[in-house]
Amino acid sequence: MNYDIVDTIVRTAIDGIRNAYVEHGSIATGACLLASDGTLYSGCAIDSVIPEFKLPAEVVVMAKAISEGKREFDAICVVADIDGTYMPDELCHKFLLEFNVQEIILADMAGNTKVMPLEELVPYKTRRR
Repeated sequence: MNYDIVDTIVRTAIDGIRNAYVEHGSIATGACLLASDGTLYSGCAIDSVIPEFKLPAEVVVMAKAISEGKREFDAICVVADIDGTYMPDELCHKFLLEFNVQEIILADMAGNTKVMPLEELVPYKTRRR
């Protein structure tokens, strides 16, 4: 994947953290999704006092794209306001796999990145929300 595209996706995900609503203890996350037609979608975590209504940034961004008719995706990046790289949890992995997201961009707040096929991440341990 082109470095400039990866950089733009990571910066957009980091910018999304500003809008995160995490009043009930969730981690502030931002996400950026690249649809196969080149459209970028951004989103953030939306917390809730009702645990079942907590929405991870990666789900929010996928819902935005899907609700606009997109079904093919090249990459997603999720960044959290934590030290180190944030890893989506197993349920989010399954959701991303369902829509065949090709690659995940692992990034930290400093912009350090690693691009990997999403399928390679499934066995990794994830941070609970």
